[in-house]
Amino acid sequence: MDFLVLLEEVADRAPPSPPLDAVHAPEGAPLAHVNSVPSASPFDAAPREVVTLYGAVDAQALALALAAAFEGRRVGGESVGTIRHLGVWAERGAVGDAAWRDRTTGQLMTQDVEIPYLTLSETARQLLAECGSLIGQMVAGLSMPDWPEGVRRAINFSLGYPDLAPATPGGVGADALLDSLREADGYDVEGD
Repeated sequence: MDFLVLLEEVADRAPPSPPLDAVHAPEGAPLAHVNSVPSASPFDAAPREVVTLYGAVDAQALALALAAAFEGRRVGGESVGTIRHLGVWAERGAVGDAAWRDRTTGQLMTQDVEIPYLTLSETARQLLAECGSLIGQMVAGLSMPDWPEGVRRAINFSLGYPDLAPATPGGVGADALLDSLREADGYDVEGD
């Protein structure tokens, strides 16, 4: 996946929360926004995920935003040209929507996307375990004090799909997932 990570140093510049009902409305400014930008043609590079972080940046906030991008691809829209807009909150998870054109009818399809915080935090934990040094380098690059005045802090990088099992709130990791698949196939031990 290609990422463009932007930093808005002032958290007050974050867009307002989405208009949800009073029970489910997230409080406060979001940690990040994740927008997917599809490629212009089928022959172009892969779609790009534009991640905007608000306020002070740290590895956990960036990992949560990257987790929202990965999980958003899993749940938000089935088409290659899907556009996703997700807000990421520490207490709520990711909330947003996805839109794409149906290939057979040409009709615009939309889907609300909500990714629970437990799912995001588990995926973020796996990302930090597998790609922690790269995430740390991105945070260090965005936090460097010698950016020219008036220049927007942004870093572009690519990250292959890590070997992430679908995140579940119980924290099921890859080993537990493999064990459950082996048991479902009738195997008790790895070598059977």
